[in-house]
Amino acid sequence: MAAATFASPALSQGTYPTPAPGTSSGQTAVAAPTPIVAPSPALRMMQEFKDTDVKFDMNELVDILRDRRHEGWVLAAYPDPRTAQPLIGAGFSLDLPEREHPQLDANNPHPFLEPSSADLWQAAGFDPARLDQILTVFYERRRTWTRRTWRKKLFSLPAQISDDDAIQLVRVGAIQAVYNAKAYCRNFDQLNGPQQMAMAQLVYQMGVNLEHFNAFLTTINPGPAPRGQQVATANPQTGASDSAADTQMLAQAMQDATATATPIPAGAIDQSPEYWLGVQQSLMGSQWAHKYRTRAISVIAMLDPAYSDDPTAAEQRVGAVLRPAVVHRRGRHSVAAREVSARSTVRHGKSGKGRHGAARTKGRKRA
Repeated sequence: MAAATFASPALSQGTYPTPAPGTSSGQTAVAAPTPIVAPSPALRMMQEFKDTDVKFDMNELVDILRDRRHEGWVLAAYPDPRTAQPLIGAGFSLDLPEREHPQLDANNPHPFLEPSSADLWQAAGFDPARLDQILTVFYERRRTWTRRTWRKKLFSLPAQISDDDAIQLVRVGAIQAVYNAKAYCRNFDQLNGPQQMAMAQLVYQMGVNLEHFNAFLTTINPGPAPRGQQVATANPQTGASDSAADTQMLAQAMQDATATATPIPAGAIDQSPEYWLGVQQSLMGSQWAHKYRTRAISVIAMLDPAYSDDPTAAEQRVGAVLRPAVVHRRGRHSVAAREVSARSTVRHGKSGKGRHGAARTKGRKRA
C-alpha cells in the first residue's frame, strides 16, 4: 500500500513511510497484485445476453418451458426417468460435466457452448456450496430408494430451491438454448419471432441430440450440406427418421421445397410457405415428433411463416399430418392380430360365436 502512494501529499512534504518488517530502509514493500479471475464462458453468456437479441419475448419462452404440460416442476433433486441423473425444477441437470461440442458447419462461424451444470448454476447467481449440498442429499437417497419410492415421494419432497430459483434456472437454460440455436441455424437472426422461439425450444428440449437431426439441419441451412449427410439416418434415441420410407419422404420434401421455392436475394432467408413446409416435414418424420406429439405440434407449427396470423390454424395443419406414435403392447399377439381374430370370429359365427362355438352347440344338441 505504501508503494502506491509515491505522489501522495505526505511524500511531497518530505515524510517517508516506515519500512515493512524484513525490508531495509532503502526498500519499500511491494504488495502482491490481486489475481483477476476471468468469468466463465457461461457467466459471460449471461452477462452479454440482452432481451433485444431475439425477436420474441424471453419471458414468454420461460413460461412455455416451465409449463407442467411440457416439463416437470419439482423443487427438490429427483432422478431422470431414463438416466437416473439428478434433475431439479423444470428438468435442470445438476451434475453434467462441461462438454466439447465442435461446430461441424464450415459456413457457420458461431460456436457451441456446453458448460457444466456447476457453471450454469453459478451463472444463475447461486452459491456452489448449495449445489454440493443438494447433490449430497440426492445421492444418499438414490443409494437406498427404489423407483417406486421415488414415485411415491416425488411431489412431497422438502423443497431445496424456491419457485423463483427454478424460474432463474429455466432462464439460464433458455439463454443457452438461444446461444446454441445460432450455432445450429446460420440464419437465426433473420428468422421471425415464432421461428426463433421454435429453434430455442428444440435446442432446450434435445440439447446435443439435435445434432442427429440431419434432415432438419440440412433443410433449415440451405446451401452446401453442413454435416456431410443429405438425408437423416435412423437414431434409436432421438430418431432422425422412423424408417426408410420416412427418409425417402424427407428427401422428396427437401427436393420439392428447393424446386418450388421463389429465388431470394443473397444473404436473405426464404420465407415462402413451400420452403418452410419442407422444414416442418423434416421434423414430422422424426421419432421425437411422434413420441411427444402434443409438444411437437406446438413447436413445429411455430416454423410456419403465417403462424402469427393464426396460431391455432397453424397447429391444426401440423396435427392433421403428424401421426400419433404406434404403441407396441406386450403380449403374444399384436393389437392388429387381435382385431383380425375378432373380426374373423364375428364373420364365421352367429351372435359372436365362432366355428368352435358352433361345434360345441351341435355337440350339446346331439347329447
